[in-house]
Amino acid sequence: MQNSEALALSAALLATAGELTRRIDDGVVARGFEGRPSYGFAFTRLARGGATVTELGVHLGVTKQAASQLVDELVRKGYVERLPHPGDARARLIVLTERGWECTRAAEEAAAEAVRAWADVLGEDQLGALCAQLTRIAPSGPIRPVW
Repeated sequence: MQNSEALALSAALLATAGELTRRIDDGVVARGFEGRPSYGFAFTRLARGGATVTELGVHLGVTKQAASQLVDELVRKGYVERLPHPGDARARLIVLTERGWECTRAAEEAAAEAVRAWADVLGEDQLGALCAQLTRIAPSGPIRPVW
């Protein structure tokens, strides 16, 4: 692959990811939730049984202070709550509230709508092939926002 082709592919993938993030965020807002894309990245980690502020910061690739500010915001909006940590009396476990879970489901619905639009363009077979190929090259680990 030539450099120019690689650059074009990179631009297409970045544009698609940005558009997908925007469509999910717009879909969440349209379903009555206030948010920003960073909430979804945090919810992805919290949905796996909660996390400490430190663990959330590592997941998001931000400082503990930045993660703490995000958690404060999410608590104020009713999306998460702080509970005593079952294994560490000094730590608090951040978990999704019912409103947080509802917002997560709204994001899943919005993502499904966005992907259905891709099927209209590519067809089901090509969309399945795209998914399989991207899954092969996608890095493992947390999906992080680009700060």
